[in-house]
Amino acid sequence: MKEKLRKYFALSQRGVDNALVASRWSFLKFLSFIFPPMLTFFFLQDVLNGNLRKTAFYMGILLVIVVVMFLILAKEYKMTYDVTYEESSQMRIDLANKLKELPLSYFSTHNLSDLSQTVMMDVGNIEMVISHAIPAGIGFAVFFVLMTILMCMSNFILGLTVAMPIWIGFLFIFLSKKVQQRGTNKFFNKLLENSNAFQEAFEMQEEIKSYSMQDQVRADVENKLESTELIHLKAEIGLGLLSFFIGILPYLAPVLTATVGAGLYISGSINVLYYVGYLMAATTLSYQFAGIQEYVLMIFFFESSYKRIEELKEEPVQTGEDKDLTSFDVKFDNVEFQYGDNRVIKGLSFVAKQNEVTAIVGPSGCGKTTVLRLISRLYDYDKGKISIGGQDIKDISTRSMFKNISMVFQNVDLFDFSIMDNIRMGRKDASDEEVLAAAKLANVDKIVAKLPNGYDTLIGENGSKLSGGERQRISIARAFLKNAPIVLLDEISASLDVENEMEIQESINRLIEGKTIIIISHRLKSIEKADNILVMKDGILDSQGCHEDLLKESDLYRSMVEKSRLTEEYVY
Repeated sequence: MKEKLRKYFALSQRGVDNALVASRWSFLKFLSFIFPPMLTFFFLQDVLNGNLRKTAFYMGILLVIVVVMFLILAKEYKMTYDVTYEESSQMRIDLANKLKELPLSYFSTHNLSDLSQTVMMDVGNIEMVISHAIPAGIGFAVFFVLMTILMCMSNFILGLTVAMPIWIGFLFIFLSKKVQQRGTNKFFNKLLENSNAFQEAFEMQEEIKSYSMQDQVRADVENKLESTELIHLKAEIGLGLLSFFIGILPYLAPVLTATVGAGLYISGSINVLYYVGYLMAATTLSYQFAGIQEYVLMIFFFESSYKRIEELKEEPVQTGEDKDLTSFDVKFDNVEFQYGDNRVIKGLSFVAKQNEVTAIVGPSGCGKTTVLRLISRLYDYDKGKISIGGQDIKDISTRSMFKNISMVFQNVDLFDFSIMDNIRMGRKDASDEEVLAAAKLANVDKIVAKLPNGYDTLIGENGSKLSGGERQRISIARAFLKNAPIVLLDEISASLDVENEMEIQESINRLIEGKTIIIISHRLKSIEKADNILVMKDGILDSQGCHEDLLKESDLYRSMVEKSRLTEEYVY
């Protein structure tokens, strides 16, 4: 049972244990509620028998019951709120750690808005369920089974009149589960769609304004909101009517008990105390069911949240051991990789040697950037083998991989920190002098010279206060600061002018000693002096060699060089 609860509600082992402990205290709470009516029952029985000498005794027992109930309620509150809230807090931490361990390929196939909604909204939903619905639901279920047995043992007919309407109410709740979930799932899917639309509207402001699409985007967002409200309204009305119908059933219990009990009393089958006692039980249990009904509906309402979190928890992560690498030749051996159904790399084999510059060129979409992502284990290859220093990279932990690899990609992501702090992310323990030296290598000092606060200038979200070329240089400075033995450079000159590109090229030449450099560039002049040039086409290796040999032997390479001259890309 514990494992089923853990899987269904996406809880940790500790979380399900705490939820069950809270359920036991919730059961004791419901059980304690019958003590005052029972005491009243026995007191009235003595009164009717003319025994008034036990009044002080009953007052003492009542005081004990009040103290016991207070202690039970205090403990139940702590277990159902304080302790279970720890689970939701730890769940968010665990999900954040899980997201850190997932390969980049996971994020390329999953919407970031959906992920943020899972971490925030779905965990919040589970927080409500484990603090309210699970303890109260399980506690009341066990309590009601016990009460049904006891009432039926004492008087079978009256026991059925009390219990049957409530059991029928539970039955209708479970039978209508799919009807309830259909509307709520549609509503939650619409919320995700709206979240994506909002994020797109925020991120695409430049394009929206430049193409005068403000009215169109605004109308689209407003239509989405209106349709969402309509779906929400329909779902709420449907659930409200269903809840109203189910909620009426238990209140038939007092009516049936009063009717049937009156007949039994008139016939002399029961005395007045039994009649009043069962009537009180029917009223109390039907009232308690009304509250529990909301919790059971809540469990069904948030089922999609449990599934999304459990799916994220079970998503496979990259494995491998921490290793100290001493050799840094990168070798591809018949490697294949695909995004979904699109096979991008098709049996690729080559060697990028240490102390050499290996350049990768080819038409757009041929898989150049994917090669760099495979080397760095941002993606894991599907077939073949990629090795560094003779060791399969799937046997090496991502911690060790990232320690030995510096990456500079064409799309640069920066934080809203100072320039100094953004560069220092390349190596957290670097001194100011080391950061400044790396900045100078990447020509960041020329950017800083124009800024009033120098290296302490805050650059805005994702470097919004800087140009594309300036962001690129900060990213390059990070790589220089890290000084890793393997350096991957993807179109680093795309946002740089000719003068700065030459300066960066000189910096790379100074960086090469003892390292494995793999570079992608569409400016073919900048890779002419590379030790080995790989020419890719449609995910395979078309040819490789030095610049002079490829001009003679490779039609594709020669065509690319000629086209670059015609488009004035071949500028050196």
